[in-house]
Amino acid sequence: MRHYAGLDVSVKETSICIVDETGKICRELKVTSHPEDLARALMDPVWQLARVGLEAGPLSQWLFDGLWRAGLPAICIETRHAKAFLKAQVNKSDRNDARGIAQMVRVGLYRPVHVKTLESQNRRALLSARKLLQTKAIAIENDIRGLLRNFGLKVGAVGAIKFEDRIRELVERMPELEEIIACLLAARRKLRQEFTRLSGKLLSIVRDDAVCRRLMTIPGVGAVTALAFKSTIDIPARFKNSKAVGPALGLTPVLNQSGESCRIGHISLAGDAMLRTLLYEAAQVLLTRVKKWSWLKAWAMNVARRRGLKRAVVALGRRLAVIMHRMWSDETEFCWSRKDDLGPAQRCAV
Repeated sequence: MRHYAGLDVSVKETSICIVDETGKICRELKVTSHPEDLARALMDPVWQLARVGLEAGPLSQWLFDGLWRAGLPAICIETRHAKAFLKAQVNKSDRNDARGIAQMVRVGLYRPVHVKTLESQNRRALLSARKLLQTKAIAIENDIRGLLRNFGLKVGAVGAIKFEDRIRELVERMPELEEIIACLLAARRKLRQEFTRLSGKLLSIVRDDAVCRRLMTIPGVGAVTALAFKSTIDIPARFKNSKAVGPALGLTPVLNQSGESCRIGHISLAGDAMLRTLLYEAAQVLLTRVKKWSWLKAWAMNVARRRGLKRAVVALGRRLAVIMHRMWSDETEFCWSRKDDLGPAQRCAV
């Protein structure tokens, strides 16, 4: 008889529930949230495990990799599906959640989540750390502006390079305030230095990556967007076609249909938020800054005239994702010519 296991993972401990083909609970236990401990508890010869399900979360990639290396049929379940299924339970607890996940994998009511390769995880960590340093540096700069404004000192429009000189110029005749601001400037300088170092590492990776260089032939797509796309998609073959990338990144409208009512709402915002934001920014750059004309910009301008600029940017971001996936799959570069002369990547997006 086959068995199915559900794991409710928390930081310290993981609740395990094992059920048989009929849904009968065979065993329940708690173990430390570590791949070796989980594998030891699940690799009992008594259990003929067909699936081991765990919800996607902060520890899921690490635990999933460890369970697969131990030879267990682990499956990472999409969070929204697990939440909708477990919401039907009256009482929410780790034990009940493990039971619900076990029943999900038994009857097949789940959507598996792709677990990224180690290389993609490392590049995602680089992108996230770089973004974090940039956000903190900007936050300190804004706080400095707010502190000086209380003393009637206005920084004004100044770039990141000349920011420190401008601040020192404003507080040079106020010794007590100058000492306080100096500490904030030192912290901001360190954040900017580390941000520059990680940006250099990012550029060196992109320079040696043929896929990223090919994606950067698209107008508006830079090194950060190209690397984020490659590390997020990870394996292009996991999508049945290029048009499936848009919905996976939350760039398609939500449909709410019931009887005679049919409403098309805002985009779903599902999937990776970082890549979705970068695609939106790339679309904005293509529409507003790129001067060289192309069939893609002409298409987006037509959408903007009919539906407005904001919707055109979202539509262009989705189309960029489709084109980038097709270019990656076909190993082709972006074609600037008209629709009649499009390559495979552009024909797929039309």
